[in-house]
Amino acid sequence: MSLRLFLWSLTAAFAGFLFGFDTVVMSGAEKPIQDLWQLSPQLHGIAIGSALWGTVIGSVVGQWPTDRYGRRATLIWVGVLFIVSAVWSGLAPDVYSLMIARFLGGLGIGISTVTAPLYIAEISPPAARGRLTALFQFNIVLGIVIAYASNAALAWIGDDAWRWMLGVAAIPSVIYTILAFAVPESPRWLIGLRGQRDAGLKVLRMIRPEASDTELAHVADEIEQSRAEESSTAGFWSWRLRTPIMLAFLVAFFNQMSGVNAILYFAPRIFGLAGYEDQAARLTSIGVGVTNLIFTFVGLWLIDRLGRRTLLFIGSLGYIGSLGLCSWGFYSGNSTIVPACVFAFIAAHAIGQGTVIWVLIAEVFPNQFRAAGQSLGSFTHWIFAALVATFFPVAVDAFVPGTIFAFFTGMMVLQLAWVVWLVPETKGVPLEEMSRRLGIEG
Repeated sequence: MSLRLFLWSLTAAFAGFLFGFDTVVMSGAEKPIQDLWQLSPQLHGIAIGSALWGTVIGSVVGQWPTDRYGRRATLIWVGVLFIVSAVWSGLAPDVYSLMIARFLGGLGIGISTVTAPLYIAEISPPAARGRLTALFQFNIVLGIVIAYASNAALAWIGDDAWRWMLGVAAIPSVIYTILAFAVPESPRWLIGLRGQRDAGLKVLRMIRPEASDTELAHVADEIEQSRAEESSTAGFWSWRLRTPIMLAFLVAFFNQMSGVNAILYFAPRIFGLAGYEDQAARLTSIGVGVTNLIFTFVGLWLIDRLGRRTLLFIGSLGYIGSLGLCSWGFYSGNSTIVPACVFAFIAAHAIGQGTVIWVLIAEVFPNQFRAAGQSLGSFTHWIFAALVATFFPVAVDAFVPGTIFAFFTGMMVLQLAWVVWLVPETKGVPLEEMSRRLGIEG
């Protein structure tokens, strides 16, 4: 792998850093905002959730600019959305302005989950595609940890600290946007969607300078052949694409049915139910974040060695064990084990689903439908994230904690069965070969 290719991939993955930072930074600002504008619980919830719904919309519309204007141009505009959102949020004169600003940031997040993993997968050689695409998830987790640290560092400023917490995101957003101008367009977009073979070959030569002209021409031929096959078939929602559609939907669905966002968003409440209320903030912001970061790095190291299916299998076993023990701990009154189980859960998620989700979705669709497939997976992820976060507090009031964790455990048993019987291994398979492996025929 060339240094140039790694830097291009890292630049696209840096959109994930902005995603993670923007998602968590509100945790330090939400209470001062409520106090400043005397918000009702309902309006406060809408204000804080505005970014999440922007993310849902962004995941739906992200396919359109990614295919129409190109991967590179869309990555640049994602950076612009983050800059506008950060500056506007920091200067917002009222809650309605803040909601619009946060919605724009959410829009950038949603689009980034479509475009960034897709772009990295399209420029990466098969042997390195997993770890390069997984850089997106690693940057998300890194952004979360840095957001917690940033909030802690800025908290001393005073009444306007929340403005600095939100506004400081403009700094990495500007850096990312400048760097995005330096990345080339995806050769698969140039050749496969625009028919620009010479321009695509030029990028392929930069990606693989050691390859001969014959080898690069063969890659271009494969992309063109794939394009010809896809243009003669039905659209995205067709029986032909049933396998990649199933994979994209279920990997995103099971990601949220593990309860990961409920546990991350409501960890203080969970630790409080276990009798650890005084330690909740520290455990959430430091322990969970650092555990997530460390084990995401482990997943990054393993994904091209063990493969996507193997990591999902390992993660499923970790989910079942940690969530099952959490359920038992609450039912039996041994709730002192809950924090340890939560950390084990985060480790299992980081190695398994956390590392694999964006990689797998970006790999399984043909070139013509990759953006649409990424949009489907991203939308599924975000809509179920919103639903789980919305209904988790209701479930806590309606059921004992052990029952909730038993539900999540049961869902992960279903995920394990799905991985064992229906998930193919995509490690090391060229993208144009993937369609043949999955039974997608022209």
